[in-house]
Amino acid sequence: MNMEPVEEKQQRLFSVLRPMGRVLVAFSGGTDSAYLAWAARQVLGAEALAMTADSASLPESHKRDAEAFVKRFDIAHEYIHTHEFENADYLRNDANRCFHCKDELFKRMTEVGRERGFEHILYGVNRDDLGDYRPGQAAASRHRVAAPLVDADLTKNEIRELSRRAGLPTWDRPASACLSSRIPYGTPVTIQNVKTVETGEEELKALGFRQFRVRFHGDVVRVEIAREELPRALSMEMAARFTAIFRGLGFRYVTLDLEGYRQGSLNEVLPAAQLIARA
Repeated sequence: MNMEPVEEKQQRLFSVLRPMGRVLVAFSGGTDSAYLAWAARQVLGAEALAMTADSASLPESHKRDAEAFVKRFDIAHEYIHTHEFENADYLRNDANRCFHCKDELFKRMTEVGRERGFEHILYGVNRDDLGDYRPGQAAASRHRVAAPLVDADLTKNEIRELSRRAGLPTWDRPASACLSSRIPYGTPVTIQNVKTVETGEEELKALGFRQFRVRFHGDVVRVEIAREELPRALSMEMAARFTAIFRGLGFRYVTLDLEGYRQGSLNEVLPAAQLIARA
């Protein structure tokens, strides 16, 4: 019996992983890295170790979700301390911020791998990511980090479907970049402003919203909410709740972006030539 194309791609992924030996998997807890950590566990067993950056830019709720995931699927897991908030190039928050973050993570993972005999470092970039502006991919290339999901030609939707079939609770998890991605380029990233964003997003989650971003613009907060959820947000009652939440966090002005949530909205201010040159 012929397998479906998506199942064939999973088998291709398993074939990519099988000869790798001992591996470290960069694990944020999102859909892609969770599926990759699960797949590595299926193929390599205890020889696969998932590693999560212990950083102020990763929400505490994501850490809790990551811990629950690895416990449920018996995946070896450790935190690794990263120090990007001690790097002036990262704090400057130019268009290469993500490079400095991933460069720090992969440098630390390389040190662990060298000390403990892990042969490869893996991360969860997928085929769809290759067309976006992602400086972190340059850091991965610099440290020779493998991208098995790309090698297996897996798209985001295919990863979600395979995750669903495997019973992974991350299969429909909304995309979620690190908290520093909420700070516009040119505005210095600090632990204080990313924690302000984190608190605001936890409050929105408590109101029942599922897909959103809190964008930090100094004394202005710009809230992006998925278009299908916007009707609920566009009420005087919800406006009052937003105002109470974000005024309480120190913002002077509270705004709701009428274009709704979209990934990479802060990249819209970057010149097209810069995006092409650094892609």
